[in-house]
Amino acid sequence: MTGQTARGRPTTAKHPAVAVDADPIYIRDGNVATSAGVTSALDLMIAFIEEDHGPELGRRVARALVTYLQRPGNQAQISMFTAPAPAGPDVVRRVTDHVTANIGGDLTTEALAAVAGVSPRHLTRLFLGHLGQPPGRYVRRARAEAAAHLLATTALPVRRVAARCGFGSAEALRHAFVERYGTTPSRHRATGSRAAS
Repeated sequence: MTGQTARGRPTTAKHPAVAVDADPIYIRDGNVATSAGVTSALDLMIAFIEEDHGPELGRRVARALVTYLQRPGNQAQISMFTAPAPAGPDVVRRVTDHVTANIGGDLTTEALAAVAGVSPRHLTRLFLGHLGQPPGRYVRRARAEAAAHLLATTALPVRRVAARCGFGSAEALRHAFVERYGTTPSRHRATGSRAAS
């Protein structure tokens, strides 16, 4: 049995002071953290590690956790979030870490240049020189990979996945997904579901 808090979020009759938000894969509220399931508990654990020890250790732990997994060949690979930090100057690593930590936020080249403390033009030169692609393309790839992960591991509607990963609409996600993986988000989800069953 559920009720409503003053803010309109559902509560349980047994614990009326607890507000329930079923959308996020994990939630942190002060010193309380909860997750939606097994894989989201791993996401939460990695967030704890990154908070305490930095993104590099978080990435190393994520890499170690997925080494035993083998996805089917036609399922999108989520490489950007488990790959080693890109080679290059600290400013490039700082920006790529910012992208992965703020995938749904403002990741325009101008915003990323402000994070880096350089001009947008200089940031673009750095990305082209060290990553072989401009910041905008890197962000689009990161967002597509984050969406692929959510599609494979959650039941969130495609429009919510799109919003969470920084796409303006489900259609924008679809275009980016087809460009990156050669398949649609819904097809990727169906393939992932069959592989998991």
